[in-house]
Amino acid sequence: MNITAGDIKELREQTGVGMMDCKKALTEAAGDFDKALDILRKKGLAMAAKKASREASEGLIGSYIHMGKIGVLCEVNCETDFVAKTDDFKDLVKDIAMHIAASNPQYVSRDNVPSDVINKEKQIYASQVENKPPQVVEKIVEGKLEKFYADMCLLEQAFVKDPEGKKRIKDLIVEKVAKLGENILIKRFARFQLGEKTA
Repeated sequence: MNITAGDIKELREQTGVGMMDCKKALTEAAGDFDKALDILRKKGLAMAAKKASREASEGLIGSYIHMGKIGVLCEVNCETDFVAKTDDFKDLVKDIAMHIAASNPQYVSRDNVPSDVINKEKQIYASQVENKPPQVVEKIVEGKLEKFYADMCLLEQAFVKDPEGKKRIKDLIVEKVAKLGENILIKRFARFQLGEKTA
């Protein structure tokens, strides 16, 4: 059984499911692509991507205070008030607020990063490898940019409560969408740290 990164990527592109879930499904299916698709469908994870276009205007504003030194407010949306009142959804909002306190993201997603910030980062990375061929520079810059997103964007960050550090916040959202049957979005957040300077 030889499962390649290409297989995992292809399954991810077809289903919209996180890389780790795709890898697990392919392993469970002994590398059989169609069986892996069936496994994901049965688990309901593939449906999460389809729900992403549905409007989510209900939800909760969650909060988390860490030892009176760090405070977080975050708005997490779902489709109905019914789901917003479930323990599963409340726990998700609490976990996200706690994660924000611990990991200090600057943006919700990579789509929220201003283009001037991205361009500045690219210039810095490119200047660090000036003496290499252009195609090599481009690959290095893209790799460093991915690391920047993983550090700075909430959805790309490794979930602090995942012991293996492999589950990202966006994977956590996909799992909850599959379980609760509704689109879920992290709309915005604010993080305050005692004594920090404000712009």
